[in-house]
Amino acid sequence: MFVCKHCAGHFESEAVIDANGNEFCCNGCKNVYAYLKSQGLSEFYSKLKKGEQNLAKPSSKHFDKQSAGSMFSKLLRRDENSPFICELEVLISGIHCPACIWLNEKALSNLEGVLELNISATTSKARVLFDERKTALEEILNLIIAIGYDPKPFNEVNGAKNSLSREHYARLIVALACSMNIMWVAIAVYSGYFEGLSLGAKKILHFAEFVLASPPVFYTASVFYRSALSSLKLRQINMDVNVSLGILSVYFYSVYAMLSGSEQVYFDSACMLVTFIFTGKFLQTKATQKAAQELENISSLFVEQVMSVKNNSRIPSISEFKPCDVSEVKSGDFVLLRSGERAMIDGVVLSGEASVDNSSINGESVPVGISKDDALLSGALCAEGSVIYKATSSFQGSFLNKLSKLLSNASFARAQIEELANKISSHFGWAILGLCVASFVFWSVANISAWSGAGAFGIAISVLVIACPCALSLATPIATLVAMGTATKRLVVFKDAKVLETLAKCDIIAFDKTGTLSKANLKVLKGQRFLPFDDGALLALASASTHPISKAVASYILKNALSPFKQDALENIQNIAGKGITATYKGVKIAGGSAAFIESMAFIESKAFVKNLGASLADEGGSSEYYFMYDNKLVARFFLDDELREGAKASIKELKQMGLKVLMLSGDKQIVASKVASELGIDKSHGELNPEQKALLIKELQKNANVVMVGDGINDILALKSANVGIAMGSGASVSVGVSDVVLLRDELGDLVFALRLAKKTFKVIKENLFISLAYNALSIPLAMAGFIIPLFAAISMSFSSLLVVLNSLRLKGRL
Repeated sequence: MFVCKHCAGHFESEAVIDANGNEFCCNGCKNVYAYLKSQGLSEFYSKLKKGEQNLAKPSSKHFDKQSAGSMFSKLLRRDENSPFICELEVLISGIHCPACIWLNEKALSNLEGVLELNISATTSKARVLFDERKTALEEILNLIIAIGYDPKPFNEVNGAKNSLSREHYARLIVALACSMNIMWVAIAVYSGYFEGLSLGAKKILHFAEFVLASPPVFYTASVFYRSALSSLKLRQINMDVNVSLGILSVYFYSVYAMLSGSEQVYFDSACMLVTFIFTGKFLQTKATQKAAQELENISSLFVEQVMSVKNNSRIPSISEFKPCDVSEVKSGDFVLLRSGERAMIDGVVLSGEASVDNSSINGESVPVGISKDDALLSGALCAEGSVIYKATSSFQGSFLNKLSKLLSNASFARAQIEELANKISSHFGWAILGLCVASFVFWSVANISAWSGAGAFGIAISVLVIACPCALSLATPIATLVAMGTATKRLVVFKDAKVLETLAKCDIIAFDKTGTLSKANLKVLKGQRFLPFDDGALLALASASTHPISKAVASYILKNALSPFKQDALENIQNIAGKGITATYKGVKIAGGSAAFIESMAFIESKAFVKNLGASLADEGGSSEYYFMYDNKLVARFFLDDELREGAKASIKELKQMGLKVLMLSGDKQIVASKVASELGIDKSHGELNPEQKALLIKELQKNANVVMVGDGINDILALKSANVGIAMGSGASVSVGVSDVVLLRDELGDLVFALRLAKKTFKVIKENLFISLAYNALSIPLAMAGFIIPLFAAISMSFSSLLVVLNSLRLKGRL
C-alpha cells in the first residue's frame, strides 16, 4: 500500500516516482507537486495536516486559446474605457479548506497581469481582474489546473449548491432520528436507577446508546471536525474546534466508561450535543442562503442570445435578423425584440411598436408603450408587439449587466465593523480553551462532583460547548446580507456591505436637480430666433446629446420647424459634460448649451450678444436655458421648464427630520436653483456649477462630514465618485449607475429615504447583535465554569444564541 506525496491518497498500483524518490499515485499528482516546489509554494503542504489532505485528483484538462474562449468568453467582462482589462468569474472546483484558498490566491496573484483577485470561501467563486496584454485567459485556467484544481464556468455552481443542501438535510435527518431513539433508551436507563435494573440489562442499553450515538457523532458532526482541522492547520481556533473537542470528549469518555463497566455513560448527551448544534447551524445556513438568493434574482433575467444584425447604413428587414450571442452585440448594431423576449442591450427604437413590462428593473407593474425614437432599457420584457432598435451600448456596458455586477461583487466586501468582530472572534477560541483547562484543573483539585458525578470533566465540556464565537461572527454578515436582500426587493441595489455602514454615518446629502429632484421631463416654453439658420443643424446637434435639455430642444424643433429640412450627420462632435456640445455641420462650426458655455467660446460677438439679452429667464417662468450658435453667431435660445418629482418635498422633510443637512448642486443659474430649493425646503443651493466644481464642493464638505451625493446624469459622475456614498437614479445615464454605490431603480425619492432608514437600522441591529453575543458569553461562561450548566443545556443555549442573532437580523425584513 502506497501513499501519494501530493494528495495523500492510498493506492496499491505501481507508484510513479520522481527524481527524489517521492511516490505518487499518478503523473498528475507528480506534476502538481513538482510545480508547487518550483514556484516556492511548498508551504501549502504545511498548511494541510499530513495524511488528511483529501485533495482531488488533478484534472487532465488543458486549455488552448480556442477552447478557453468557447467555454469562458461569455463570462468575461471588459472595461469600456480600457478594453484590455478583463474580469472573469470562475468556479474553482476542488477547494475544500482555507489552505486551498491560500494556494489559489498565491499562485494566481504571482501571475503577471493579474490585477485583482478575490475567492469566496462559501461558493468557491473566484473573481479575477487581469490585463490580457500581459496574460491570456487560457494561462489563468491552466495555472489553476497546474496547482491541482478544476476551473469551471461559474453558472455551474448552482448544482453544487443544491447538492450541498441535500447533504445538509441528510445529516440533519440522521441526527434527529438517532436523537429521538436514543432518548427512549436513555429514559429506560434513568428509570432503572429508581426501579432497579440488572447489570446485564444496563450493558445492553449502554451498547444500544453507543450504536445510536455513533452516526451523529461521526457523520453529522464531521462538518465540525473538517472545519476544526482547517482552523488548526492555520494555527487558529474557531468555534468548531471547541464544539469538536466537546463532542468527542463526551463520546470517547462514554466509550471508556462502557468498556470499563461503569454505570454512568453520556452517549445521549453526545448525540444531543450534535443534534442541537447542527440544527442551529442548519437554520443559520437556511436563513443566509435565503437572503443570498434575494441578491441573485437579477441574474435570472439574463438570456444568452438575441436577434441581431451588424451595424449598416439602413434599417434591416425582420428576415435579415439572425440569432447572435449577446456578448457579441456592439453599440450601433440592430436588435429585434419580439413578444415574450427580454431586452439584453440598451438602445433606441427605430421602427415598430410594442408594449414592454419594466417591473423587473423599476417595479412599474403597468406595461408601457414604446415606438420610434423611444429609449429601451435592458431588462425590459416585451409583452406585446415587436420593435427594431439600435444598440447604444454593448452587453457589458448595459444597465442590466452593471446592476448584476454590483450584486455579484457585493459578497466580497466587508464592513469595517465586521472586520473588528472577526478580530475579536479570532482570539475568542484561544481564550475559551484556556478557560476550559483552568476549569478542569480547578474542579479536579477541589474534587467536587458538580455534574452527575462527572465533576471537572463535565464542567470543562460545558465551558467548551457553551461559548459561542459563532454568534459574534454572525453579528454583522447576517444583518448586512438580510438588509441587502430587503433592499433588492424594494429595487434598491447596494454595491456592498461597506456602503450600508457608511450611509448610516452620513451627515450631509447633496442632490443634483435635473432628473433627480425633477422628472427630467423638460419642455420648451418659448423659443427665440435672432438670425435665420438651418433647422437640421440644430436638430442634429441636439439629437447627438443624451442630456434632457438637448432632448427637449430636439423634440421642439421636430414639432415647430418653420421650414422643411433634412437632418444630416455631424462631424467632430465634442460633448462637454454638464456644459454643452460642439460639432461641424456641412463645414460650419455649431455649438449648443448653457449661457456660460456659449460665453466661454472664443467668439466676441456671441459673448456680447448673450450679455445684452438680459436675465429674462425668470420673466419667462422657466428653469433652464439652451443657446444655439451657428457659424460663430448666436442665432437662437430656448426657455425650458421641468416638473418636480412627486413626493420630493415630503422626502426632503423626512431627511431633515433624520438629522441630515440637505444641499442642492445644480448647473442651472443660481436664481433657478434658489427657487427650487426654497420650494422643496432645502437648506442651501449652489447653482451654475460644472461637474468639476460639484466634485470640488463635495470634497470640501468631506473635511468635516460624511457626504452622500444623489444624481442621475453623466455630469454627476465626478461628484458621485467623490462622495462617501454615490446614489444614482435608475433611469439616469448607464455610466453613472456603474460608478455609484447605490442605485434606486424605481426613481422614487421615497426609496432614498428607505435606503437611509435601512442603513441606520442595519447598523443598529449589528450593534444589538454584538451586544447579544458578548452579553451571552459574559453571562453563560461564568455559569458554566461554576458548574451550574450541564453540557446538554450548554449545547441548547449555544445554538439559541446564534439563532437569536439570526432572528434579530431578520427584523430588517419588517417595516422600517
